[in-house]
Amino acid sequence: MSAEPVLRRLAAIAILVAGGTHFDLWLDHGYRSVHVIGPLFLLNAVSAAVIAALLVWRGGAPIQPIGLGYAASTLAAFFVSVYYGLFGFGETLAGTPQMIAALAEATAIALLALSLARSHAIAPNRGRLEGRTARDHFERTRTHGA
Repeated sequence: MSAEPVLRRLAAIAILVAGGTHFDLWLDHGYRSVHVIGPLFLLNAVSAAVIAALLVWRGGAPIQPIGLGYAASTLAAFFVSVYYGLFGFGETLAGTPQMIAALAEATAIALLALSLARSHAIAPNRGRLEGRTARDHFERTRTHGA
């Protein structure tokens, strides 16, 4: 098995941890009653489950960039809520759920960025036909007739 599926599966686990943390906060810690933020926490949890399932089942583009966007935007929203407030809600930087979710999101970002970088580093070789590029092949068939 190549590294990309392993990286995607590990990222899926990290995304599930982040989404699960948001669901736990929504379900058992009163976040469901917070205006705007409550529904967003539930949406975050559902989105995490869908993205993680797609990363495991399908992988590749466009799922990896979507997972990267999920993790980066969730982490960014957390820091915005800590330092500026978000929809009238201010979060604290300290706390076990905050650290678990932030670490999981940062892990997902790193894993998906690495997976995307690896797949793009390999991609130039995918356009080769017998040691030539597709353009070389086209030029040769155009000038030589086959």
